[in-house]
Amino acid sequence: MKESAQGLGLTVTFESNISLEIVQGDITCMETDAIVNAANKHLRHGGGVAGAISRRGGPAIQAESDDWITQHGLIDADHPAVTSGGKLPCKHVIHAVGPVWGEGEEDKKLARAITSALEKAEELRLSSISLPAISTGIFGFPLERAAGIFMQTLDQFCRRTDISQLSRILIVLFDDHTHAVFTQAFNDYYRKK
Repeated sequence: MKESAQGLGLTVTFESNISLEIVQGDITCMETDAIVNAANKHLRHGGGVAGAISRRGGPAIQAESDDWITQHGLIDADHPAVTSGGKLPCKHVIHAVGPVWGEGEEDKKLARAITSALEKAEELRLSSISLPAISTGIFGFPLERAAGIFMQTLDQFCRRTDISQLSRILIVLFDDHTHAVFTQAFNDYYRKK
């Protein structure tokens, strides 16, 4: 495993040839095969990351989300939904439901939401994906705690031997504070390795 700083982001590359990067930016501008939406179980994209994705991606994303719910029912941490990227530069939006703080088993549910989104990308034979800080906005998950769970969960995923398609994972963080917290968690986690 090698670790390096690239531009404004941090990168670690695993023996599996998966690179994990932390960058600051707008997830709706990422040119990865898929971006992950921090969704609610009803796929109503009103505020936060979901609202930004829906506004920038256009009405197709909400229409496809409504169709998904009609066909498959509500989504949860184990079963993300997939829509097109609409007008976004990505091919797909993977809608992952993270936990609302206080509902119980939050750590486990957050880890599962992250892993399920990555597994869905692998199932779709995608090579790159961008994730936001799921559940840390209006769902109230404590930021430092979430950052630690992200590092551990992503590290475990990137070390798997059954991953053949996915080669680039970006954690895309919009604001300075969230970026600083995740950067610190990244540095702390990989300094211990």
